[in-house]
Amino acid sequence: MSGYFSKGNDLRDHWFKAGRTEVGTTLLVVGAVLISWIVDVLVTMSTGGTGLAELFMFTPHQVLNGEVWRVVSWPLANQISIWDVLNLFFFYIFGTELEVQIGKARMARLLVGIWAALTVAATIVGLGLNSWAALAGIGMVQFIVLLLWIAEYPRRPFFFGIPAWLIGAVLVGVQALQMLAGRNVFGLLEMALAFVLVALIARRLGLLRDYDWIPRLASASRPAKPGRPTRAAKEQAKRQASRAKDDARLDELLDLISEKGMESLSAAQHRELMKLRNRR
Repeated sequence: MSGYFSKGNDLRDHWFKAGRTEVGTTLLVVGAVLISWIVDVLVTMSTGGTGLAELFMFTPHQVLNGEVWRVVSWPLANQISIWDVLNLFFFYIFGTELEVQIGKARMARLLVGIWAALTVAATIVGLGLNSWAALAGIGMVQFIVLLLWIAEYPRRPFFFGIPAWLIGAVLVGVQALQMLAGRNVFGLLEMALAFVLVALIARRLGLLRDYDWIPRLASASRPAKPGRPTRAAKEQAKRQASRAKDDARLDELLDLISEKGMESLSAAQHRELMKLRNRR
């Protein structure tokens, strides 16, 4: 079990510090979920049973009826339970390791991308196939973050030394079988579509590098004007060469992390990784 707990996850690239705690994107989300649990309890007590799930849950038909806030509010429709506490703990562990790899800004973009992918998938299935599609709480976001971590480190030992990829296959298989047992074919389609969209987003943000069959979305760029190179163009070429050198070294360190884990880096390599990421 200790194989997936990285030693000394020092974010360095954080938004701010609360005392000695470095607050990055993952920890901010954890804090938001904790607050939503407290608010849900208070709202349920004051209304006699109506919690955040009823107020914030997303369904396409409710949005069409004018309740547009549900598009962005559904990840906050959380209700506390022992399983939710455990899921949040693992989200912090695995999310933090991904954030160390890609940085706080890209982690924020990744989480927004997961939210968008789930919302789009639910909308397409709900409206396009005229079926019931709903989203409530951060559980599915946490599940996808776990699957992304497993995809990044498929050979890392998990519970009882079981490789991470096998745990991921079992988790996805159980989800699919539960949906099939409940004849929820539309839910299965929604999950599959969300996974495809998230894979494209994660690839664009620098994850899933070892999966060449996943297309990498390229940003549009303007064609360069022909002519004699200017001083600015020469400086840009020099920066690009330096960037390419940094990228090559960063790839080497990330490959080492993928094979042996973050704890395999020496102190000097860890400092080099932080410097390379900050320059990017």
